[in-house]
Amino acid sequence: MALFYLLAVLFALIDRVTKILAINYLRDMNQSMILVHDWLKLTYAENLGIAFGVRFLPPQSLLLLTFAISAGVIVYVSRSKNRNPLFITAFALILSGGVGNLIDRVMLGHVVDFIHFDLYEGVLFGRYLSLWPIFNVADSCITIGACMLVFLYDRIFTPEEHKG
Repeated sequence: MALFYLLAVLFALIDRVTKILAINYLRDMNQSMILVHDWLKLTYAENLGIAFGVRFLPPQSLLLLTFAISAGVIVYVSRSKNRNPLFITAFALILSGGVGNLIDRVMLGHVVDFIHFDLYEGVLFGRYLSLWPIFNVADSCITIGACMLVFLYDRIFTPEEHKG
């Protein structure tokens, strides 16, 4: 369990530091900082919703949901006998991402996003379309952890784990 908490704290700290840097250096720029040609940029954004800025719950409910999911991950990992490093890493990534965005919601009232893959942004069939949302390290942690669970399922959950 120590590895689980160590990784979760490490990833959450990386998220926090990068968000502080984004607030201090990007917020007042009023423009993106181009890193790779014109498709990878650092762009400051404040997100009141979840992925892609979708707002499906009021802010207080979203805060409670994020807290409940994070608590659920801790309880699940604590009760599981699975100590496979991939299992620990996947759930530590998911927990750290949830906690990172939870900290933003509590402290700022929104989530700070700043990583911007500008794959396509413009009008398509008469509607404005941004193909990829601006995101942050916490979002990346959640996505990587979830992808690990899907794509490495057989390596993470041994046959013994499936037996009741």
